[in-house]
Amino acid sequence: MMLSASPTTLAKSSLEVMLESLRQRDEDEKPKDLPPALPSRPTSKARLPSARRSLPTNFTIDANGGNGCVLSEVKGKEEGKRKEEMLRVKKNRFGRKKLRKDVNAESPYNLEESERVDRVSDAKIAVKEGGKGKEELMENDNIGYFIKNKLHVWCQLSHGVWGSGTIQSISGEESVVSLSNGNVVKVSTSELLPANPEIVEGVKDLIQLSYLNEPSVLHNLKCRYSRDMIYSKAGPVLIAVNPFKDVQLYGKDFVTTYRQKATDNPHVFSVADTAYNEMMNDGINQSIIISGKSGAGKSETAKFAIQYLLALGGGNEGINCEILQKNCILEAFGNAKTSLNNNSSRFGKLIEIHFTTLGKISGAKIQTCKHSRVAQLAAGERSFHIFYQLCAGASPTLRERLNLKMANEYNYLVQSDCLVINGVDDAQKFHTLTEALDIVQICKEEQEQAFAMVAAVLWLGNVSFQVTDNENHAEPLVDEALTTAARLMGFAPHELMQALSTQRIRAGKDGIAKRLTMQQAIDTRDALAKFIYTSLFDWLVDQINKSLEGGKQHTGRSISILDIYGFESFKKNSFEQFCINYANERLQQHFKRHLFKLEQEEYELEGIDWTKVDFEDNQECLDLFEKNPLGILSLLDEESNFPNATDLTLANKLKQHLNANSCFKGDRGRAFGVRHFAGEVLYDTNGFLEKNRDPLHSELVQLLSSCNGQLPQSFVFKMLNQPLKPATSMDAPKQSVATKFKGQIFRLIRHLDNTTPHFICCIRPNCKQLPGTYEEDLVLQQLRCCGVLEVVRISRSGYPTRMIHQEFAERYGFLLLDNNVSQDPLSISVAVLKQFNVLPEMHQIGYTKLFLRTGQIGALEDRRKKVLRGVVEVQKHFRGHRARRLFHELNKGAKIVQSFVYSENVRRKYAIEANGRSSFASQLLDEQLTAVIYLQSVIRGWLARKHLNNMLMKQLSRESTKSRRKMGRRISEAKDMPYEQPVQVLPSVMAELQRRVLKAEATLGQKEQENTTLREQLQQSEARWLEYEAKMKSMEEMWQKQMASLQTSLAAARKSLAADSGVGQLGRVEMVSPRCYDYEDNVSMESRTPGGSTPVLFSSAMPDVVGGRENGLNNLVKEFELRKQTFDDDAKSLIDIRGAQPASNMNPDDELRRLKQRFETWKKDYKMRLKETKARLHKRVHPESDKARRKWWGKKLVSRA
Repeated sequence: MMLSASPTTLAKSSLEVMLESLRQRDEDEKPKDLPPALPSRPTSKARLPSARRSLPTNFTIDANGGNGCVLSEVKGKEEGKRKEEMLRVKKNRFGRKKLRKDVNAESPYNLEESERVDRVSDAKIAVKEGGKGKEELMENDNIGYFIKNKLHVWCQLSHGVWGSGTIQSISGEESVVSLSNGNVVKVSTSELLPANPEIVEGVKDLIQLSYLNEPSVLHNLKCRYSRDMIYSKAGPVLIAVNPFKDVQLYGKDFVTTYRQKATDNPHVFSVADTAYNEMMNDGINQSIIISGKSGAGKSETAKFAIQYLLALGGGNEGINCEILQKNCILEAFGNAKTSLNNNSSRFGKLIEIHFTTLGKISGAKIQTCKHSRVAQLAAGERSFHIFYQLCAGASPTLRERLNLKMANEYNYLVQSDCLVINGVDDAQKFHTLTEALDIVQICKEEQEQAFAMVAAVLWLGNVSFQVTDNENHAEPLVDEALTTAARLMGFAPHELMQALSTQRIRAGKDGIAKRLTMQQAIDTRDALAKFIYTSLFDWLVDQINKSLEGGKQHTGRSISILDIYGFESFKKNSFEQFCINYANERLQQHFKRHLFKLEQEEYELEGIDWTKVDFEDNQECLDLFEKNPLGILSLLDEESNFPNATDLTLANKLKQHLNANSCFKGDRGRAFGVRHFAGEVLYDTNGFLEKNRDPLHSELVQLLSSCNGQLPQSFVFKMLNQPLKPATSMDAPKQSVATKFKGQIFRLIRHLDNTTPHFICCIRPNCKQLPGTYEEDLVLQQLRCCGVLEVVRISRSGYPTRMIHQEFAERYGFLLLDNNVSQDPLSISVAVLKQFNVLPEMHQIGYTKLFLRTGQIGALEDRRKKVLRGVVEVQKHFRGHRARRLFHELNKGAKIVQSFVYSENVRRKYAIEANGRSSFASQLLDEQLTAVIYLQSVIRGWLARKHLNNMLMKQLSRESTKSRRKMGRRISEAKDMPYEQPVQVLPSVMAELQRRVLKAEATLGQKEQENTTLREQLQQSEARWLEYEAKMKSMEEMWQKQMASLQTSLAAARKSLAADSGVGQLGRVEMVSPRCYDYEDNVSMESRTPGGSTPVLFSSAMPDVVGGRENGLNNLVKEFELRKQTFDDDAKSLIDIRGAQPASNMNPDDELRRLKQRFETWKKDYKMRLKETKARLHKRVHPESDKARRKWWGKKLVSRA
């Protein structure tokens, strides 16, 4: 049984001896070639203490305290099996190493290759039967776990699509799976793959997936692609899925975000930013390698990377503009339309951007890796864009000079039925191209020479041949195509004709001219066209490099961006696909080697218990291509040098020498297969030899070197690597196309090997270039071709989950049940692993990081979620209770505080109001008393004066009565003594007045008690005054009407006087005037509004109208206006007096009545005088009628009498 005694109950020496014996036994059983133990580390670097093995269950100690350790044989066997399981490495697991028997001496890497020893050979031994049974048992247990927890799995359906569902049951080797769409299918149990939980769906890094398999990777990319998240990470590799639409991910705000490191989402800007920072911090050149299928968006991704680097570098604006414009030139001369992409790159380019020590862009350089496709076109493709742009956009002058025609008139362009691209204006593109050429400082003369070479290539394609004899010898026809091509290249037509139809063969020191057959002549023509165009492209690249080379000599820091064609596999693969796939094979080897190196360095830096192992690379496939003398490239060059060799002899030769290679597969006829890293590809050798040869024979070289054209001469001199002087040697060494291409790849790899690479894999989601469409089989094929799945497996095969100790302790430390653990991050991490029984083989502890194998972090995360859910539930109830209690306490306290505050506010308000009211009341009382006293004084004075006046009036009236009787006597006495009589009367009167004044003053004392009554009377008086004002207004309106009526009457009188000669008119005036006055008389006095005081009578002052009728009428008018003004003034004065003396004894009704009476009196008088005036005027004008009227009136009066 397990020893449960504490260490204090045992002898210390016995325990140490026992543990030492166990360790010694373990050392004896350990294989000799196992990796060394973890080196000792200082405690300051957080070294994990060496793990102590648990004591066996049958361990016992005798009574004497001696070593009584007895291990059973069964336990020893189980321990041995456990070790064997720990050391076993699966076929696809990280750490596998493959012996390489043959090392290729020709390699782009300048590294010394030596024989490697397999240090883990025992770990690769085949699993024994017992191990197999145990593995099957574990597999069944896992399936049972998935069934019990109803976890999702992936199963491949009949049409090759992966479906997600849950396992319902298992019957033998078959499983019943219920798919997500409700269907139920039967699939083989061995083909089931675990699906990831929903929490990790759409993760930004594929390494974070709990289960790494093809359907899980495809599903994760699909989830992100559906959300327009086109970037994902696969360890150190960035995956970019082409959206086939504009996505808002590249604006200035995104540049700022990644410059400030405000986000860690995958993005091409993030890769460029990482490369830039490493270059500046470490001083090491960087490289960004962009790969992918045609149409996957490699060129656009490269543009965005350059855009970000230009934003970071911020160098000279001229250099920045030239770097951006070089894309326009390279795309015009190096890109073409294919069946998969409207702007497919036909070459690989490496753009090296140079920086100063301050991080500013100082220049750039472009390297290319290419092979020409000028002479042949497949269905649905176009040749290079420049051919169509030149034909559509050339100016009339340039068109005449180059004798240009439409694109459909050139044989090289009509091989395919595709001449235009939808939505692309070739003429506009040509104008943009010329502007770009100006920016990169290529002068107009050189531009015209370059366009002349392009036109020459087009005219060469129109050169036709005719057979001249029975041996099929041919010579070109002298037509427009031949003469134009010769003129554009700078030599005579007959010279070109001879060079295309003959070939000089050296025999000893002499040369023999050999006539060419029809096919040979056509091949020679096409070779010349390809040479001209390829050389022109190289010349353009050199010109661009010259304009961008400024500042390169001042610094050695640079970032290289590689945009290269992706792996291709079609139904029929020719020489072009052979070269492309070879380049991808070499890049894949660099790709794997670098990624594995990073893994190894991190493990070594962390000091984990890990054996440095090699990885299974594709070196065997590269040897198949490159090995001398029995490699495909060497055998191809050897066969190309044989005049009578054919494509069939090449295929047979390859099968004869390479069948032993496991990566080579011979096929029937001219076909052979190669097992690449992305899969097996079947090649057809038809055209291999002709495309690999360099049929540009010596006659063409001599002709080009001696022509008048500057560009063709420079092409030949560069090919021969000779200075600019006439070439005379025809023995220059020639290289095949494959050898040149191999040299370009080697130079490219050497350059990349001196940099720190960053990888971007571009994915084409569908073949129809449609946004939102995701074809899983196509994406999976590209992932395999780019090696993404293998990269993720390599990254996950060791310890894909890596967390620093502090982060791990912060995230999972609260799960510990033991509170006695030291609080340093390392101790917490170890305690957590021990508590959750994470086996030693499933984790490693480094100096700063904790390394976990696949699936371990998931168990910890599940436990963490459960604990957090429980904690949240407890916290919810506790916080709710605490919040409610706190609320009640706060509510109670708030009410208490509110009561105190409210009472205090009330007391303060009351005190303020009391003080204010007392002071205001006293002040108001004083004011009221003052007003009352003043009012009393005024009233008393008025009453006294009134009483005095009344007394005086009565006294005077009595005295006047008495004095009438003695009037005569008094008058005489008054004449004699005018001042004696008043002296006698005044004293008595004054005494009486004084007596009455005293009595009035006594009466005024009583009036003080009537103040209240007086106030009420005052208010009533004010109310009556308001009523009076309203009446005054209404009467004033009526007064205005009456005055208007008088004015009307006066105007009628004037009119009647104006018509002196008309008798009837005067009659009408007399008839109208009375009616007007009658109307005036009938108006009620209550509705009339006269004004003012008593009017002054003007009857005595009325002028006599006898002197003139106009004078009398004018006087009446003046009197009318004067009276009107007088009445208005009286009315206003009455209102003003009333407002100024509210306590006056004036009665408003009496005054108004008097005013009315005055007005009526004046009106009657005025009407009478107006009638008299009219009568007088009428009498003067009509004396006879006046006499008749007098008689009539006399009779009337007599009759009345």
